[in-house]
Amino acid sequence: LEKMTDLVAVWEVALSDGVHKIEFEHGTTSGKRVVYVDGKEEIRKEWMFKLVGKETFTVGVAKTKATINIDAVSGFAYEYTLEINGKSLKKYMENRSKTTNTWVLSLGGTDYRIVLEKDTMDVWCNGKKMETVGEFVEDGTETHFSVGDHSCYIKAVSSGKRKEGIIHTLIVDDREIPEALE
Repeated sequence: LEKMTDLVAVWEVALSDGVHKIEFEHGTTSGKRVVYVDGKEEIRKEWMFKLVGKETFTVGVAKTKATINIDAVSGFAYEYTLEINGKSLKKYMENRSKTTNTWVLSLGGTDYRIVLEKDTMDVWCNGKKMETVGEFVEDGTETHFSVGDHSCYIKAVSSGKRKEGIIHTLIVDDREIPEALE
């Protein structure tokens, strides 16, 4: 296995199906460009005469669009920026924290990462979209699903404040799970 000697950038991107690691190799003498997603080679280009430009690929189950921009800073120095769905990684993650809730928990020695996509009410657990059943309750809604032999639901209730909107709470085996900050 060839050692990644030209590794110039590594990013971690949290998506609904999990946290993905993106690695980028840029050989400024050979013109080589290699993109790895979760350790798997997605793009390999040898002998690129143009050392600046961009490489576009997809990440995760939902095939989220990602672009690495390669810009010359000065002389032989380069800057590498990652865009997700056309936004800078920072902007994308800020926006994502408004559109999703994430919980990380351990059940019977297994770690789980549960993500709620608020716009679609899709629930993801460790990279798989869950089968859910929604039901109306007195003070809001509950979205029920199972993780192993554990019964889970996400309760959605109005905060009563327009700016705050709806509060989503994960309940596993009648226990409230605190939200994770990614």
